[in-house]
Amino acid sequence: MYLYRAVDAQGKTLEFHLSATRDTPAAKRFFGKALDACQTIIPRVITVDKNAASPKAYNEMKPAGAIPASCELRQRNYRNNLIERDHRFIKRLVKPGMGFFSFETAWRTLQGYEMMHMIRKGQMQGVSKGDNFRQAAFIAALFGVAYLTQQ
Repeated sequence: MYLYRAVDAQGKTLEFHLSATRDTPAAKRFFGKALDACQTIIPRVITVDKNAASPKAYNEMKPAGAIPASCELRQRNYRNNLIERDHRFIKRLVKPGMGFFSFETAWRTLQGYEMMHMIRKGQMQGVSKGDNFRQAAFIAALFGVAYLTQQ
């Protein structure tokens, strides 16, 4: 299972996509999903890792007009890639659990991880980064559990 992530220059998660394979059709689905996201502006540069499927998907989608003509593709080693640096937190959570046993379990768990990470980064309206009390109250409200307020 492979997790694709779209992160902007400030490190905010724009979109994520879980795929059973890491091939050209999966990369095309992710590019389409990330570019169709309502909060996404037209990117100037798309930075990807050294996987061969991403440039192939990019080259197939650009002439079709799915990717803007002004947008360029840039491949970088995974250590220099902002997405991979942001991805480390998931790897730390998944490895102790020895991975996932089904795609459905992985999808549901990774959605939760991604949403919690977005809340911690301050990407939710009304919940700022570093405001632990408001973050906890937001999560409590989502799940309908009691929460003790700050005194």
